[in-house]
Amino acid sequence: MVVVFGSINLDLVAQVARMPLPGETVRGQAFATAPGGKGANQALAAARAGASVRMFGAVGRDAFGAASLANLEASGLDLTGVIAVDAATGVAMINVDAQGENAITVVAGANGEARAGQVPDAALRPDAVLVMQLEVPLAEVSALASRARGTRIVLNAAPALALPEDLFRMIDTLVVNESEAAFAATELGLPEESEQFAIDASARYGCTVVVSLGSRGALAAREGELVLITAPAVDVVDTTGAGDALVGAYATALDRGASLRQALAEGVAAGSLACTRRGAQDALPARTEIAALAVTL
Repeated sequence: MVVVFGSINLDLVAQVARMPLPGETVRGQAFATAPGGKGANQALAAARAGASVRMFGAVGRDAFGAASLANLEASGLDLTGVIAVDAATGVAMINVDAQGENAITVVAGANGEARAGQVPDAALRPDAVLVMQLEVPLAEVSALASRARGTRIVLNAAPALALPEDLFRMIDTLVVNESEAAFAATELGLPEESEQFAIDASARYGCTVVVSLGSRGALAAREGELVLITAPAVDVVDTTGAGDALVGAYATALDRGASLRQALAEGVAAGSLACTRRGAQDALPARTEIAALAVTL
């Protein structure tokens, strides 16, 4: 079982030839709305990768609320832990350029009302994997991590925030991209270079540290072991959601009892496949696709 406590958004996506400069207006080429949010994306990614998933979070009592949950409902996730609140449903405003790179502004809205208490103790089992991010209140993430001792905890420290050191000691896996790793390194007084950061952070806090490296793949450090998975060459269409695909597939592999190398390979495979399609949730790959690509890495 993969348990996800995190954000649920509606994505507002504009296709642009290039990103606007400060103070500049550019013409968009297309616009679409789609369910999103790191929590929801990672929950759906885990489900598509083969896990049984329970989602916990908050949406508004507005038109965006139902739309933000549409893909999760259609995929059969357990949404009994999602509450409706008076705040507006969270949104992400995303520009995607011609090279597939993205720039995102997130408005938390109802996600700010998500509470650790929504997750019952019965869900925090030793055989479960708890996945969290930082688009819900940090205090609630810390509170849930403290309650979930004995459960395998995967924390995707995104967006980058200053975190209490106690939180690092409570988790089993920290997942960051290169910029988030550099931010954490500065906050913690560790080397900014990704590989050394992962090695030193893992040694200091006793957790696995995964750093996604974009088109170069990902690396992981644990107990002195360093694993590097090189990403396959793919035709990049849109990188939105690639990191969430990696986290969801990685958590699913852990839930299945896979080795660190296998879990990382499946994460890289999922993230790479997600880059070949537009959107976040619509781009998340199926278990068979992930397995077929992972064996080549």
